[in-house]
Amino acid sequence: MKDKIMSKASDLFLKLGFKSVTMDDIAGEMCISKKTIYKYFCNKEILIEESTAMVHDEIHTIIEQIVAKNHNAIEENFEIRKMFKEMFKSADTSPVYQMKKHYPEIYAKVITREMEECNTLFKQNIDKGIEQGLYRKEISIENYMKFYYTLIFGIKEQISSEKEGQKIELEILEYHTRAMATAKGILELEKQLQNYIH
Repeated sequence: MKDKIMSKASDLFLKLGFKSVTMDDIAGEMCISKKTIYKYFCNKEILIEESTAMVHDEIHTIIEQIVAKNHNAIEENFEIRKMFKEMFKSADTSPVYQMKKHYPEIYAKVITREMEECNTLFKQNIDKGIEQGLYRKEISIENYMKFYYTLIFGIKEQISSEKEGQKIELEILEYHTRAMATAKGILELEKQLQNYIH
């Protein structure tokens, strides 16, 4: 039951926003009493914290599956971008923006955890791209990881529209890739951009 509540809550939070969804809404959607929810979660903040942790785990499991498919480094990033686009397509307002605005303490925890996982992922991707001759050998991997991370999360925090955020994130991915790419990498990037848009 606890997992079902978290699953329904995270769906509603992502679609309608963390602030606007109430415990009553979740109970109503699930045809259960509010008391049942409170049996597992003593307040909305704890429910938000646990359901975002669950979404986080789901996302990183999917990312691991994408990475395991052995795409080239550039294609891998585009596949991950498509996954996010698909996952958040029904959201109007950016969940990250909402969480930062209304639940800053939870947001701080989420971001700390996200930063560790993203940095590992970015580093693996850059190493892989260099090995494949798609990214330049002489780049500073640490700095490029920081640049990419700062751009993505800096933008996510400030844009309330999920649709607008998705558009800009694609441009950030292009910007990040062009900055690192070899001539071979640029060709792959152009191919991925064509496939992504059509």
